[in-house]
Amino acid sequence: MDKDELCRQVLDLDSRIRFAGLINENGRLVAGGMKPGLKSLEDFRDDEMLYMELVLRAKMRKEFDKVLGPVRFAMSYRDMLIIMSFPVDGNILLISVEKDVDFSKLPFKILEIIHH
Repeated sequence: MDKDELCRQVLDLDSRIRFAGLINENGRLVAGGMKPGLKSLEDFRDDEMLYMELVLRAKMRKEFDKVLGPVRFAMSYRDMLIIMSFPVDGNILLISVEKDVDFSKLPFKILEIIHH
């Protein structure tokens, strides 16, 4: 599936999804982004730091793949929003979503899109 199409399909899943973007192994946004009409909660420099930190965490998690199996998604529940990340073909799909979403179901809907 096309990278931008993947991000669009994820954004269309739920009106509470604020951001869906693919981050490459260098911590750069390569597809997708903020939902039209919404403003990011952090500034551009903070975005870059978040992306780089995300890539580092994903690489560190791989250390346990042989024992625990590969990571399908990771989630951070924060005061302002929920952040989810999904490995996708060497990239990371980053999602930010409003806190009132059903986070017990949404990641599995996103996995269905990724693996469709």
